[in-house]
Amino acid sequence: QIFNQHNAEAPNLEPAFHRMAQMEPNLDHDVSWFLLPSYWAKMVVALISFLCFANSYDGDFVFDDSEAIINNKDLRAETPLGDLWYHDFWGSKLSSNTSHKSYRPLTVLTFRINYLFAGGFYPVGFHVINIILHCTISVLMVDVFSILLGGLQFSNKGRRLNLAPKSSLLAALLFAVHPVHTECVAGIVGRADLLCALFFLLSFLGYCKAFKENKEGHTFSVFWVLVSVVLGAIAMLCKEQGITILGLNAVFDALVINKINLLELIRKLLYKDKSLENAGLLRKGLLFRITLLMCGGAGILYIRWRIMGTGPPAFTEVDNPASFADSLFVRAINYNYYYSLNAWLLLCPWWLCFDWSMGCIPLIKSVSDWRIIALAALWFCLIGLICQALCSEDSHKRRILTLGLGFLIIPFLPASNLFFRVGFVVAERVIYLPSIGYCILFTYGFSLLSKQAKKKKILAVAVLGILLINVMRCALRSSQWRSEEQLFRSALSVCPLNAKVHYNVGKNLADKGNQSAAIKYYREAVRLNPKYVHAMNNLGNILKERNELHEAEELLSLAVQIQPDFAAAWMNLGIVQNSLRRFEEAEQSYWTAIKHRKKYPDCYYNLGRLYADLNRHIDALNAWRNATVLKPEHSLAWNNMIILLDNTGNLAQAEAVGREALELIPNDHSLMFSLANVLGKSQKYKESEALFLKAIKANPNAASYHGNLAVLYHRWGNLDLAKKHYEVSLKLDPMAPGTKENYNLLRRKLEQLQKKGG
Repeated sequence: QIFNQHNAEAPNLEPAFHRMAQMEPNLDHDVSWFLLPSYWAKMVVALISFLCFANSYDGDFVFDDSEAIINNKDLRAETPLGDLWYHDFWGSKLSSNTSHKSYRPLTVLTFRINYLFAGGFYPVGFHVINIILHCTISVLMVDVFSILLGGLQFSNKGRRLNLAPKSSLLAALLFAVHPVHTECVAGIVGRADLLCALFFLLSFLGYCKAFKENKEGHTFSVFWVLVSVVLGAIAMLCKEQGITILGLNAVFDALVINKINLLELIRKLLYKDKSLENAGLLRKGLLFRITLLMCGGAGILYIRWRIMGTGPPAFTEVDNPASFADSLFVRAINYNYYYSLNAWLLLCPWWLCFDWSMGCIPLIKSVSDWRIIALAALWFCLIGLICQALCSEDSHKRRILTLGLGFLIIPFLPASNLFFRVGFVVAERVIYLPSIGYCILFTYGFSLLSKQAKKKKILAVAVLGILLINVMRCALRSSQWRSEEQLFRSALSVCPLNAKVHYNVGKNLADKGNQSAAIKYYREAVRLNPKYVHAMNNLGNILKERNELHEAEELLSLAVQIQPDFAAAWMNLGIVQNSLRRFEEAEQSYWTAIKHRKKYPDCYYNLGRLYADLNRHIDALNAWRNATVLKPEHSLAWNNMIILLDNTGNLAQAEAVGREALELIPNDHSLMFSLANVLGKSQKYKESEALFLKAIKANPNAASYHGNLAVLYHRWGNLDLAKKHYEVSLKLDPMAPGTKENYNLLRRKLEQLQKKGG
């Protein structure tokens, strides 16, 4: 027998629980599906969710992982832990004008722990944690769906009962194997969504635990309500969507605990009905709990606002073109079209892409655009579901549809552009939480079809087929996320109009040394988006390296004209102008780059090279010194200082700079080589020899290292060793300048010595 014991002073909650058990139909009654004990159901869900994404465990750092992890200084031990609370997800200060205001310190903290335990940037550990998190969340979904689909009931021993074991298992499997979740699981930055979902669900389960009768016989526990608020705050510190659980807890309380009929309540509010207190709104404890949730949510948002400041995130038109449209009509139409695309990704997750911005989805600018049909279909379905959720005579149907719509819509609101501009058009990762609502609606629809179907097994086989297809799609998509090359190329067929896709394919090819193929994709990116300054900059760089200087200059000049504060393009333009021997223009370009990026060590390094070419030695040394101050590990700047001081006869100063550099970068063989040359000229042969040998050990195939060591031995009088290293150098590089002449001189000297000895 299922029953609850309640305090005699709180009669209003007892009927709510009792009626749910006695009067509502059991969703599982008509569902033709597997019935497993709770433990086995969770094991099956965990295993299948693991199989879906297991092949991503040894993937690389891809796409946004570079900025959020590899280039994020907040992961390194030298960054104080306290800085995490004042930096955004990407490691920038929240007060910076360029910050995206993505405040997720707890997610960054888990990245930092990953980094410390792995001893560096090894992606396996990061991926394994993501897979474990998704499996854990999928297991928790069994409990969550059992409450959402079957209601909240406790046995006389205080154990929560699963009144819909078959339906909750099906819904949890649908969630576990949904291909749209691949970005969150296989992409390491998806950790934010996974952690947010974990604490989101724990907050919900904690709120449900508040209604388990305690020893004092109270009908709800304030402690567990407060725990759910704290867990909601933790979810928000993992990702912004987490705060929405507080609203969903309130909806659950009203619909499930207090069984409020929303339509009846709206009518009584409109007509100021005196029987309003009987509608359920004023039942004991409901307003108090909702007040706690509202106060908690307001407090959390206030603290976040105080930390982040009032400035809006910095996004550009290419990130979210609809939000920059002048016409309110165009903005509204396109926002709704984006919603329909998100809905379609839930229904048919076949065409998936790592990025949907920058021309992937052209703007709808008139009602004659055929894509308006998608908006109409979306709202037709939504209005139909809302009408059923409000007006159905079946209270069980009203409750499930309202909860399904609530979990579908409310977690999506932060990504909807309704409250603030977001930095994307469509993002698969933001559908992770809303997919809970989709799974509820799908499962309920399946139960209705099962009720009507004569051959229920065929329907069950069809659903099983959908699950198997989704498992295979997850495995395929996970394999695409294992490397940037596969990920970027997979997007070409989905978003051929997306300039960023072509840009990323080109960048990946350029990083692998395939410049000819990279040029093709960079040109296509610029064709699709003539204002794509990053593509222009990278294309200009490649053309500069191929000595196609005039076209490189045109592209880089256009890039800085479009975006005058683009420091990297100004620096690269300076390099091209330097190569064209237009030194004054090059100097001006370098200083403009430094003006827009104060801490720019590479630009100071290139400025120093320009001054060295102009024989402005003091200016060159100052520029390189600035580079090393900003970036102490800037090996090239240190090397150039040593070489310039060496060439100008300042051996003592060159030696001092070399020793300073090696203290900062002790394993840099090029610095060992440069300092060894200086010490050799200063006749400090023993120390010079030790550095040469250390440099050769680090880089044994450098012909110049062997050649200069041979010169040292030649000067020192160790002729046999000199002969040995001259021969090694010539073997490595037969055309090494000066080495052959020095070797011939040594041979003649050795022959003369042999003749004298004879």
